[in-house]
Amino acid sequence: MDKILVLDFGSQTTQLIARRVRELGVYSEIKSCFCSIEEVKKFSPSGIILSGGPSSVYDENAPKVDLELFEMGIPILGICYGAQLISHMLGGRVERSSKREYGPAYIQILKEDAIFKGLGKGKTYKVWMSHSDRIEELPEGFEVIAKTEDSPFAAIADEKRRIYGVQFHPEVVHTEIGKDVLANFVLGVCNCKPTWNMPSFIEKTVKEIREVVGDKAKVICALSGGIDSTITALLVHKAIGDRLIPIFVNNGLLRKNEPEEVLSLMKELGLKVDYVDASEIFLSRLKGVEDPEKKRKIIGETFIEIFEKEAQRFEGVEFLAQGTLYPDVIESVSFKGPSAKIKSHHNVGGLPERMKLKLIEPLRELFKDEVRKIAEVFGLPKKIIWRQPFPGPGLAIRILGEVTEDKLKILREADAIVTEEMLKSGWYYKVWQSFAVLVPVKTVGVMGDYRTYEYVIAIRCVESQDAMTADWVKLPYELLERLSNRIINEVQGVNRVVYDISSKPPATIEWE
Repeated sequence: MDKILVLDFGSQTTQLIARRVRELGVYSEIKSCFCSIEEVKKFSPSGIILSGGPSSVYDENAPKVDLELFEMGIPILGICYGAQLISHMLGGRVERSSKREYGPAYIQILKEDAIFKGLGKGKTYKVWMSHSDRIEELPEGFEVIAKTEDSPFAAIADEKRRIYGVQFHPEVVHTEIGKDVLANFVLGVCNCKPTWNMPSFIEKTVKEIREVVGDKAKVICALSGGIDSTITALLVHKAIGDRLIPIFVNNGLLRKNEPEEVLSLMKELGLKVDYVDASEIFLSRLKGVEDPEKKRKIIGETFIEIFEKEAQRFEGVEFLAQGTLYPDVIESVSFKGPSAKIKSHHNVGGLPERMKLKLIEPLRELFKDEVRKIAEVFGLPKKIIWRQPFPGPGLAIRILGEVTEDKLKILREADAIVTEEMLKSGWYYKVWQSFAVLVPVKTVGVMGDYRTYEYVIAIRCVESQDAMTADWVKLPYELLERLSNRIINEVQGVNRVVYDISSKPPATIEWE
C-alpha cells in the first residue's frame, strides 16, 4: 500500500493534511518531526510532507530534520514552515518579513510544474496564509513557481530532486486549489495509487484481529451505543463471532429510551449484548454531589468497578476492545512529545492495567469521518452514523448541581423534545450538538391563571468541526418558538426556556 508520511512541526492543521491525503484514497500517517531517519525508512513512505509550525527556522532551537531526508530520493512537499525549512537547510535564506501574511492572499502561478499541473501558468488563485517569515533567497537547484504580492517565493521547486515548498496552506478549505496541489503531489509526483478505502480497511482489519486473537480467546467490549464502540464491536464480531462479549452498562444517566434503542439495534446487527442495569448504584453514589469534577470521577470509577466485575463472569477473556481513534493516538506522537496517556474520556480508561488484558483498537488508524464511512458499509441507519456526540458522564453534567431521579425525568423529556424537533426541521444533521440543560433555578410563571415556581431549561446548540472551538447556532425563530412551547406545555416542572448564545471559548460546549 502506498503511504504518505506527514512530519509534524507543531501546526494547528497537521491533522488536516493527513485527512486531505486520505480523502484522495491514499493512506497517510503523522509522526513527530523529531522521529529518526531510521523510523522514516521503516515506514517506507512514497512521499513526505513537512507541516507548518509556530517556530522560525533561524531560531537556535528551531525543530529540524536530518539532512539525509533530502537525499533519500523520496518526493518531499514542505508547507509554510516546512517550505522555509527546506530553503534554510539546503542553503537558501529565510528572514523575518517586513509585512506578515495572515488569512487570504492571492498567488500567481509562474510555472505550471508538477504540483500546479492543470492550474494554468499566469492564473491567480485565492490561498490561505499564516506566516511572519518569508524565503528571501532560494537554495541551489530551486526555482520560483508562484508568487504573491508580499511573498516573491510563495512556491518553490527542485524538479530534479522532486522537492517542493509552498508558503500557503493547501490543507485548509480556504485555499481554493488546495486539493489540486495535494492531488498533484500525492497522485502525480509520488505516483501513489488510491487504494485506501473502507471496504479494504475492513477486510485487512478483520484478518488482523483474527490472527491476533487466535482460535480460542475471548474479547470483551464496552458498548455505549455510539458509533465508535458499535463499529469496534462489529469489526471484532466479524472476525471472531460470538467469542466477542459486548457489555452495555446502563448508568441511569442516559437519554429517553436510549437503553431500549441500543439493545434493539445491537440485536438487529447480530450482537449478543450483556446488559447491566446499574442505574441505582450510580444514582446512590451521586446523591448530594454537586461539584462537576466529583460527578465525573464518581461515574468513571463506578463504571470501571461494574464493568470489571461483570467481565469476570466470563472465562477465557484475554482482550479488551475499545474505539480509540487516530486523533487520540496522534496526541502521543505529536510535535510537543509523547503525552502521558490517551484522553481520559475513553469509556474503559484504566481497565487494561487493572484487568491485565491486551488491547484491541481496530479504529486507531481512523478519523471520525472514516468511521462513519465504515458504518455506511455495514449499513447502519443514518441516526446512528450521524448521531451527535454524547458525553461519557451522560445527563449528569447537563443537570447543574445534584443529580436526582426527578431532575433526570424532567431533563429526559425536555431533551427528547429538542432532538425530535431538530430532526423534524432538518437541523439535527446541520449542527455539531443540540441538547437541553436543566438549570437548578426556579422562576415565577403563570399557567392557567395560577402562579408557578418551576425549573428553567436551557437549550444549547452549537456548530463546530472538532469541538475544540464552537459557535452558537442561529436557529430560526419559528423553531425556537416550537421548542419553547412544547417544553413548557409538555414537561411537568418547567415554566421557562432560555437559549444559550455563548461561544467556545470562553464558554464550553457542555455546561459542566
